[in-house]
Amino acid sequence: MVSTNNSGVPPSASDGTPPQPGESIDGKDEPGHEQQHHQQPSTDESILPLSDGTPHPDQKSNDGQGEQQQHRKQREQQSTVANESSFLTQVSETLPSHDDVQTFLSSPGCGAVSTFTGITRDNFAGKKVTRLSYEGYTPMAIKELRNLCRDAKVKYESVDRLAAVHILGDCPVGEASVIVGCSSPHRREAIRCTEYLIDELKGRVPIWKKEIYEGDEGSVWKENVEWREGRRRRVMVREEKDGGANDVKKNDDGVNAEV
Repeated sequence: MVSTNNSGVPPSASDGTPPQPGESIDGKDEPGHEQQHHQQPSTDESILPLSDGTPHPDQKSNDGQGEQQQHRKQREQQSTVANESSFLTQVSETLPSHDDVQTFLSSPGCGAVSTFTGITRDNFAGKKVTRLSYEGYTPMAIKELRNLCRDAKVKYESVDRLAAVHILGDCPVGEASVIVGCSSPHRREAIRCTEYLIDELKGRVPIWKKEIYEGDEGSVWKENVEWREGRRRRVMVREEKDGGANDVKKNDDGVNAEV
């Protein structure tokens, strides 16, 4: 209870101002009356709109950074699409002709077009070969061919267009089974890139070759053996066991590494 003076009026503060309800003379809260402290919501006034509704300059700056990142991402995606439009990759029972590949690779800014074509030959180790037969998992093979073209583009920066196509199924003697190539302003880069494409294709792309011989010689799945830095580089081979085919990886010495 607030005390009063003889006049019945509550004593005033030192400055003569009557105390407010809930406030004692000495500045302490009177029992039963709690001060209410209203905390204003925390806002960053630096990004509030101006009085006329115009966005604050700092808000514009923040929005601008987000827009720049979005535009940069869009440019990167467009660049990837543009780069891949310069790739010709295919895995199917029929190959594009060499002339079609040459036409695709031709570019006004390039003075060199280099290609390699793999053709079925009619002999192996004294045996008469009648045809080759290729098997592969098409979606994975196409994906790996495109990865190969991307890697070649990074490794050989001046290269413009690239092609990597491979046949599936039977490929008779004298017919093409694989074509790779590229175009570049100068021949040296084009030739080196073409060699890289066929070497990496043999070692990376999941396509297997079966050699069929004349007469009673039968057939055999052939492993890819590549020369790399003076060494024979053995890669995946498919072997027939109990009437079925199994994929086997071999190391450089020809020893089974994993099944």
